[in-house]
Amino acid sequence: MPTENRPAAVIVLAAGGGTRMKSATPKVLHELCGRPLVGHVVAAARALEPRELAVVVGHGREQVAAYLAEAEPAVRAVVQEEQHGTGHATRIAMEALGAEQELDGTVLVVTGDAPLLTPATLRALLAAHEGAGRAVTVLSAIVPDPAGYGRIVREDGAVVAIVEQRDADAAQAEITEINSGLFAFDAKVLREALGRVRRDNSQGEEYLTDVLGIAVQDGLAVGAHVVEDWHETLGVNDRVQLAEMRRLLNRRINEHWMREGVSVIDPATTFIDVQVTLERDAVLHPNTQLHGTTVIGEGAEVGPNCTLTDTIVGTGAVVVNTTSEGAEIGPEATVGPYTYLRPGTRLGLRAKAGGFVEMKNAELGEGSKVPHLSYVGDTRIGVGCNLGAGTITANYDGVAKHRTEIGDYVFVGSNSVLIAPVKLEDGAFVAAGSAVNSAVGPGELAVARGRQRNIAGYIERKRPGSKAAQAAALAREAGRTGSAEEAPGD
Repeated sequence: MPTENRPAAVIVLAAGGGTRMKSATPKVLHELCGRPLVGHVVAAARALEPRELAVVVGHGREQVAAYLAEAEPAVRAVVQEEQHGTGHATRIAMEALGAEQELDGTVLVVTGDAPLLTPATLRALLAAHEGAGRAVTVLSAIVPDPAGYGRIVREDGAVVAIVEQRDADAAQAEITEINSGLFAFDAKVLREALGRVRRDNSQGEEYLTDVLGIAVQDGLAVGAHVVEDWHETLGVNDRVQLAEMRRLLNRRINEHWMREGVSVIDPATTFIDVQVTLERDAVLHPNTQLHGTTVIGEGAEVGPNCTLTDTIVGTGAVVVNTTSEGAEIGPEATVGPYTYLRPGTRLGLRAKAGGFVEMKNAELGEGSKVPHLSYVGDTRIGVGCNLGAGTITANYDGVAKHRTEIGDYVFVGSNSVLIAPVKLEDGAFVAAGSAVNSAVGPGELAVARGRQRNIAGYIERKRPGSKAAQAAALAREAGRTGSAEEAPGD
């Protein structure tokens, strides 16, 4: 959605080491709800349509830059070779963005580890800053526990400074209005002030917050915009905070979809990624996870105990106890329980993939059924077919994969193996227990199994005195044979 006023630039600070994560993965690339931390921040910033959007990278720069190049190709990655603080990072970004033409207008600076930040809050910050004609506006928050945050210091209501926790005196430490690390600056003021920031503090770093103090000294207009929901200002420093952030973001996502007409039976056990789409009257049962670009159609039911990734579920479909990756489930189709749909699988209208069924790169036509205990791989199944329990399409010969083609209204008996490449024409039947390795013509019955032989007296000879032998002898005395014909002894 376009904004009325576009910022000249948004700078995302994402160069920190994140040592408390204790991870080989850069902190800003740790994921929650379908995006890495920095991806959430960039998405919020992108919604404002800034003329320039830059991410400052440092630790793990190759990994972060690679993610940006793939997911956000319009974003400029600016390298901070040595990390000397937020002011230093911002100065490097301003120099990179102004290399061709100096920025003119408002520059927003945000941190790359604040995934709850929303476009609405950034727009409100931009509007407050430009509406008041300020040189600097800090996004602040009133928090229940300000420990660890920079404090907003006011005199007669006006913002005069931001004091970091480690530099705060006893009175300043009691302040509950904190610096979120997000700012709106006049570009010219920011550029000039960054050149005057010093490192004479306990960390020996260039603090971006010192720009505010410089602007106050110069008699420029400085202010704070208090965010409505202080949770939006939260950053992530360790895995405990990452888990808490996931809980908060997932709650927000679930509430959004419930207000859009989706029934989430147990929000505490339902996890929905940010790029998932749901239509009204969809129902999500407990222990359901929807990942990637999954789409759930109108009136569809998913769960309990489902994990769907990049999967399309059609209108009115029912999916129970299922894992699905890259599959398409058609309208009114039924899947599960204990079903695994792998990439490339497509189920047509009212098709069924039942209990303990695995399908991979397979197409199941309208009304066709694979009800239970089957593996179907690299296969096309037409309309109105039924594959009996235990059917396998053997697609791999140890070297290459091959396809099975099944026409319309084909019936395959239980415990059959279709050895690819093989084709079953329309109306063909396969007898139970068959191993089919050549084509079956229209309306033909394929019987690919050895003829049954019953060997009389086998048990008494091979296992004399056993309970089975005793039972057989009693049955024979009672005149029960059961055999249509008997083969001679072995």
